[in-house]
Amino acid sequence: MTGLYFEDFEIGKEYRHEWTRTVTETDTILYTSLTMNPAPIHLDEHYMQGTIHKRRLVPSLYTAGLIGGMIVHDLTLRTTLGNLGYTKFDFPKPVFHGDTLRAESTILDKRESRSRTDSGIVYFEHRGINERGEIVHIAHRAGLMLKRPDAST
Repeated sequence: MTGLYFEDFEIGKEYRHEWTRTVTETDTILYTSLTMNPAPIHLDEHYMQGTIHKRRLVPSLYTAGLIGGMIVHDLTLRTTLGNLGYTKFDFPKPVFHGDTLRAESTILDKRESRSRTDSGIVYFEHRGINERGEIVHIAHRAGLMLKRPDAST
């Protein structure tokens, strides 16, 4: 199974990705340990009881990574050459342990590569949504996507 090639992307097309994931305390512990992030907003329940959130937050970059992974199977598996950049990377709502997240994507635009003949640039919007239907993450990114291989070669 592969993702989509450059030619397959249609501007304006929306995808609702099948993967879902309930975020756990273990996810936070592993992520903060791997990234050396000791922030009490992620690790200290007592500290967080005195804040506006009243409980620990899941790290925003973990949320972004999770949503970014959920889109791979449908869109970019074995057909991407990499990310070129992000122009939006927002977290409109917090994520808490026990939230179940899913992803949706929209194809914003695409264009031929100016320097490569085997690929083009696709502009994506990826949205992370919790079980309450709240958007918790929005990313706009450009990806370098392979063109469909020539069957005659």
